[in-house]
Amino acid sequence: MHKLNVKVLGPSSFTSTLNELKMFLKFNCLSDDLNNEADIILFHTDILLDKKLKNYVLNNKLIKICVGNREQPHHDFDASLKLPTTLEEINFIVENTAVKKKFNINSSISVKNYLLNKNEKKLSKFNDFIILTEKEVQLLELFLGNKKPISKDNILSSVWNYAPDVDTHTVETHIYRLRKKIIDKFKDDNFILNNKDGYYL
Repeated sequence: MHKLNVKVLGPSSFTSTLNELKMFLKFNCLSDDLNNEADIILFHTDILLDKKLKNYVLNNKLIKICVGNREQPHHDFDASLKLPTTLEEINFIVENTAVKKKFNINSSISVKNYLLNKNEKKLSKFNDFIILTEKEVQLLELFLGNKKPISKDNILSSVWNYAPDVDTHTVETHIYRLRKKIIDKFKDDNFILNNKDGYYL
């Protein structure tokens, strides 16, 4: 992993302290110039009193780590750090938060108007979600990887490793259950479609 670029925002006492310690930090400290390219924003809660800086932080898609004298549970930050703290903890939080975020991005796939989280086996839309089985996740990945309808035989061999001539209702049963979950939660009966050639999204 490349050395992370961390934009540090806060009162001068906070930014100058981190600047003095930069040789011990496992990341690059960028000045509070808002135009600098960064991976993470590490900011002191005091900047939330400044409307311009608050908007910059809250509307930014970068990883956000909040540092302050108390927890900040009312905002959707990626991590928070309570002062006083140690160098080890600062380094750990910055690196760990970046790794977690990258892992979550890589595990999330867009499926139609939904988000599939492969790690949590969740299919979500806005604030609603359903929990999927391992086979249901594999089915969705198979559908996503194919632009054309997939035959029952191909689904069986790809997901279940069955020989094409095995007579089974496994595919129909799993697709029926998955469709039912989606209809019950999202009222969407056009999620998995089928025609004479097979199933598709």
